[in-house]
Amino acid sequence: MLIHEVLVVGGGLAGLMAALAASEKAGVAVLSKIYPTRSHSGAAQGGFNSVMGEGDSVEAHIFDTVKGSDYLGDQDAIEVLCSEGPEVILELERMGVPWTRDSAGGIAQRPLGGASFPRACFAADFSGHVVLHTLYERALQKGIKIYPEQSLVELLVEDGRVAGALVYDLARAELEVIRSKVVILATGGYGRAFAKTTNAHSSTGDGMAIAYRAGATLSDMEFVQFHPTTLYGTNLLISEAARGEGGYLRNAGGERFMAGYAPQKMELAPRDLVSRAIFQEIKEGRGVDGQYVHLDLTHLGETLVAERLPQVRDLAIRYAGVDPAKAPIPIEPAQHYSMGGIRTDIWGVSSLPGLMAAGESANVSVHGANRLGGNSLLETVVFGRRSGRKAAELAGQSSWPVLSGETIARSRESWDSMFAGKEQGVGDDDVFRIRQEATGIMTRQVGVFRVGSELEDAVSRLAELKERYKMCAPRAVKQPFNYDLTDYLELGYLLDLCEVIAGGALRRTESRGAHYRLDYPRRDDRNWLCHTFARRGESGPEFSDGPLKITRYAPQERGY
Repeated sequence: MLIHEVLVVGGGLAGLMAALAASEKAGVAVLSKIYPTRSHSGAAQGGFNSVMGEGDSVEAHIFDTVKGSDYLGDQDAIEVLCSEGPEVILELERMGVPWTRDSAGGIAQRPLGGASFPRACFAADFSGHVVLHTLYERALQKGIKIYPEQSLVELLVEDGRVAGALVYDLARAELEVIRSKVVILATGGYGRAFAKTTNAHSSTGDGMAIAYRAGATLSDMEFVQFHPTTLYGTNLLISEAARGEGGYLRNAGGERFMAGYAPQKMELAPRDLVSRAIFQEIKEGRGVDGQYVHLDLTHLGETLVAERLPQVRDLAIRYAGVDPAKAPIPIEPAQHYSMGGIRTDIWGVSSLPGLMAAGESANVSVHGANRLGGNSLLETVVFGRRSGRKAAELAGQSSWPVLSGETIARSRESWDSMFAGKEQGVGDDDVFRIRQEATGIMTRQVGVFRVGSELEDAVSRLAELKERYKMCAPRAVKQPFNYDLTDYLELGYLLDLCEVIAGGALRRTESRGAHYRLDYPRRDDRNWLCHTFARRGESGPEFSDGPLKITRYAPQERGY
């Protein structure tokens, strides 16, 4: 048995920031199912929103975020995000983050969608990558214990409180128990619930699903963000930075069609509006080859593209055979981000004692129904730091929770039962087939445009897939790097989350932010100005309305 006062699960930006903050006053370790430097945080390109420039203000950032959330963001949490942002950006600079500089030598900033001011701090278009590596280096420097290639299997709950974690070591093919006072989940999103996604293969929602199984509340899972610009066919992310630097969206006729959807913000409207606009152009026959639209950077010039968008250029050349400095890039929307997650307060504390969450796996609700570009990266470091500090405080105030042998034995028995009483090799059904069907259902029926009849069918079919999954089993082979086993576990997590996402989308009979119902096309503040809470019941998710925190900005019409 391993013992750490604070256990951080997840080695991305939120997890490493939490670990660094907690390490100031508590013993801390980081558990990651991959190496931290391979975390999906490293794929983030655009930048970290923060008020740094003259003329901008924290109040303007707060309002942009509230408006962008379609008035479903908790305004107390948004105030924290925007107020603490500048301090954290400077802290990252002192750690060694090589921010791109402006002509005066200050931190350069670019505009991203939904912002009233250029406030995204960036490092070319490798922003997440450079901050991730900087934080990892700092964690190594501080001697923080890191357990790579070890997956969280179950939260160990004793007397209604998290007392530790059951962990699978992929390299040793062994189970391990880690006892802790506080567990922080920073495990990222569930993008692989969709067939078309920008997310890494590791983004399977493990932390959200495990917390849900342990009794924690999930919130706002029906709000799924689709990024407007991904490479057609491969869905590799083409950063919003490309539009922030002045890129145009054009249909088959060469028209900048955003003029008809968001005449003020054009290509820099919020992502939900731009994604729907692209799909509408394609649906009405104005897509290129009837399949996609173009992102045009040719007017920006080779020098700017090479200096500010080197990764975008490399991806387009490698995977689409297009040099964006010379020809437009074929793009389509794809799943990108989860606004929902494990419900927490503004310090990252969940409804389950001993459990905290930060980053994309959490729902402190700074994004509400739609996230603005540049705010998620800021959220990881602001709330990662806050959760780490709070975890150290809680660990210092509390005694070690009881973790009985009976609880550990019960969890190990549950693990062993996966391999027993089922046909090994799975016969005519298998994990891949079920996962392919599930991601297809989510993409076709729980995507950018939703309708009640399709959502009802999705809920029903996902329930059937869960029953089929129960008849499957991983191959009981005790060997290092048994990916048959991890694939099996990840499918279970995804199916739990798909059920909550589709059920929440069916329940919410309005359109708000990224949730767009063709049969209920208008926002309904009278009935739906609330969060969606989901708890695990005996027969599936149990939904309820959660209170919304409004401090200064009353809901109004959202126009761009």
